[in-house]
Amino acid sequence: MNVELYVNQKVADCIKALYGSKNTPLQLQKTRKEFEGDITLVVFSLATLSGKSPEQTGAEIGEWLLANVPQVEAFNVVKGFLNIKLSKTFWLEQLSQIEKDKSFGYFPSSGKTVMVEYSSPNTNKPLHLGHIRNNLLGCSVAKILEANGHKVIKVNLVNDRGIHICKSMLAWQKFGNGETPQSSGKKGDHLVGEYYVKFDKEYKRQVSALMHTGVAEDEAKKQAPIMQEAQNMLVMWEEGNDDIFDLWEEMNSWVYEGFDVTYKQLGVSFDKVYYESKTYLLGKEIVKDGLKKGVFSKKEDGSVWCDLSADGFDQKLLLRSDGTSVYMTQDLGTARQRFSEYSFNELIYVVGNEQNYHFQVLKLILKKLGYAWSDSINHLSYGMVELPEGKMKSREGTVVDADDLVKVMVATARETSLELGKLTDMPEEEQQQLFQMVGLGALKYFILKVDPKKTMLFDPKESIDFNGNTGPFLQYTYARICSVLRKAHEQQLEPNVGAAELGEREVELVKNVADFPQIVAQAGVEHSPALIANYAFELAKEFNQYYHDISILKEENAAVKQQRLALLRQVGKTLKTATELLGIELPERM
Repeated sequence: MNVELYVNQKVADCIKALYGSKNTPLQLQKTRKEFEGDITLVVFSLATLSGKSPEQTGAEIGEWLLANVPQVEAFNVVKGFLNIKLSKTFWLEQLSQIEKDKSFGYFPSSGKTVMVEYSSPNTNKPLHLGHIRNNLLGCSVAKILEANGHKVIKVNLVNDRGIHICKSMLAWQKFGNGETPQSSGKKGDHLVGEYYVKFDKEYKRQVSALMHTGVAEDEAKKQAPIMQEAQNMLVMWEEGNDDIFDLWEEMNSWVYEGFDVTYKQLGVSFDKVYYESKTYLLGKEIVKDGLKKGVFSKKEDGSVWCDLSADGFDQKLLLRSDGTSVYMTQDLGTARQRFSEYSFNELIYVVGNEQNYHFQVLKLILKKLGYAWSDSINHLSYGMVELPEGKMKSREGTVVDADDLVKVMVATARETSLELGKLTDMPEEEQQQLFQMVGLGALKYFILKVDPKKTMLFDPKESIDFNGNTGPFLQYTYARICSVLRKAHEQQLEPNVGAAELGEREVELVKNVADFPQIVAQAGVEHSPALIANYAFELAKEFNQYYHDISILKEENAAVKQQRLALLRQVGKTLKTATELLGIELPERM
């Protein structure tokens, strides 16, 4: 039962009985913590119906509810706000209904199809810390939308062609000596990434050499032989040169194998993978169509542009003068292909906030081309992830490698767990599984608890604090709940909802649990896993305080003990459901 809807109906009955008014809009909200009550009715707008002051109107409505609704236990009026307190019997019934609801926190089918694109890596380098936030956000948002009853299609667009790919390929041709992942023992995406770095070093060396001969920097960057070779390679690739294409296929295959390992570690998956190499041609066809319609124009050098100055933007390049495409070209093609395949109601791009302009322009161009579904495109724009200086080093000195970060997280989990000294009786294999679970749980929670729009600072050590606002705190809380339930079972004690009346502290926990579906719905609307993460933390914190203050297994009254165990079990279930939406596993033992 939705508590707010229930109270709304009872207040509506009251308004009809007292003032003869039907379908009066009501404003309800959770009662603020400094006041006694569960639900607060904002009375100001109802004073016109009663012809009395807001305070008198609130008191009149409160008295009616107290006399006619058994579930209302008390009320108080603070200025124009009526705070309504519901009975312990009501909250016990809530717990009973929640216990029976096998899909608590999940909504029935909405009939809506939502596509979520995330990851979108380039095949010239391994995944990095930015990709981790992207993947974890995308995967969690997809889970949350599924919980809201939507049909969700998780997609990845691999940027597997373009000048950046040619840079790695050319460097491997020049400096590779036939090196492969097998011959070097290196992960494929790491190996290709190293050649991207080698290209950059050689390019900078050539630019510097040209500048020493008196060539201006901008011109030197254009004249550098290795850059001209890379640009020629891209033209040859688009023309279908067999040798270039074969090399491209081979090096990309190395990268895909490497990506798959990282995705598996992070628990990330996709329903469909799109490749820029296959969608850019469709994009080119759209550009030709746009030229015919007069939406685009061609310049003297042969390049194609869309003039958006009248819309508050500038001119956008769609095809270079040599006929090669840009990111916008393939995004146009990919978007149209996706809609033709899935007829989605919403398409969410999970991409960093440095691409805000790109997606505003993409949506606008699609609209100008006459695609009505362009209005369903949304950009989930997230902030960058920063690290404390000196915590970790990357291969290039600027980017933190995803695989390296996962290793650091698991190692930190191991170190922290062993320091606590609670694993002495746990088999080594189980310990390793636990370290992996805790390390990744810490990483995922620390990333997802922050509002996606905000830039965040990630500290690996801080993220594995078992007593802070962290993933391990949630994991430890769940393991504690499992431990109590195991001990109860050994004592032949089973949870029993309704065995006894709830105390005030139990009521507070039930209220926290009952909030969960509303949080899931809000997180779905806002595309924000942070709402789920912070709800889970507040629930865990409330439970741990309850556990500290209230005896469970040592309680002498058997009925009270069974009732408390039932509440304990439901807190554990809700915590587990919430963390599943974040992609976090909870161990039953720590």
